Amino acid sequence: MNQTIVPDSEARGLVARLPDVPRALALLARFDRPIGWWLLFWPGAWAVVLAGGARTHWPLILWLLLGSIAMRGAGCVFNDIVDRDLDRQVARTASRPLASGAVSLRTAWIWLVSLCLVGLAVLLQLHLYAQIVALASLALVAAYPFMKRITGWPQLWLGLVFSWAALVGWSEVAGALTGAGLLLYGGCIFWVVGYDTIYALQDREDDALIGIGSSALSMGRHVRSGVTLCYGLALALWAAAIWQVRPQGLALAALLPMAMHLLWQVAALKENGADPLLKFRSNRFAGLLMFLCCLVVGSA
Repeated sequence: MNQTIVPDSEARGLVARLPDVPRALALLARFDRPIGWWLLFWPGAWAVVLAGGARTHWPLILWLLLGSIAMRGAGCVFNDIVDRDLDRQVARTASRPLASGAVSLRTAWIWLVSLCLVGLAVLLQLHLYAQIVALASLALVAAYPFMKRITGWPQLWLGLVFSWAALVGWSEVAGALTGAGLLLYGGCIFWVVGYDTIYALQDREDDALIGIGSSALSMGRHVRSGVTLCYGLALALWAAAIWQVRPQGLALAALLPMAMHLLWQVAALKENGADPLLKFRSNRFAGLLMFLCCLVVGSA
């Protein structure tokens, strides 16, 4: 077992100063690991600004941020409820609050409902069309924790879920799901598959031993080329979305910083040790690069 793997639950910073029960709840919702809600938030922010809503809908970006923090936390709690027995068998996840016994199952369910109520408050800020789009994701979210048991590509399902904010943001600003918004969403799916495959490199040995699927296992020796393909498809779909909004070569040039960053990820990737986690976390910065691209194109 690789001893450089970083466990999922680490009390650091403000979380470490909390009393025992609040600290355990914060860890259960992964408040100590903001990368998750950043990755959930970015596609929605991209959609708002690419659809031209940077000036008219800027409060929506803040609501999407709050919703991402709450619903990512809720998703983590639900995932841990479903996976608590599996988590005990994986080195990186054995210290999670439910798997370790720091939080009871009843408390976890109460915490899940509380986080969902925050998500409901965000939902009520949207128009009806966008509310319907947002609610349509619930079935995908509920099914995700079971995908690793029935498919070798759970990252693809995660892509459908973690990209959904792009559809919500676009439908709220544009009033409908147009071609550009759908292309943006499609690109986000492949981005998620790419970065979460990198993340899954940490668990390949444990996943193989307990018999659950992951794209890192399915790709085998071809992880680097597989992630490259995913990122290439993401960039192609994003370029098509940008072209629909603004059919100019300069608009496509705004995508170059994001393309260079994703190229760096796969070129410099080391499949062992702490590097997969570092490359995965770098997608928070990648999200900022893509946000700036969409802001420039959508505001021009």
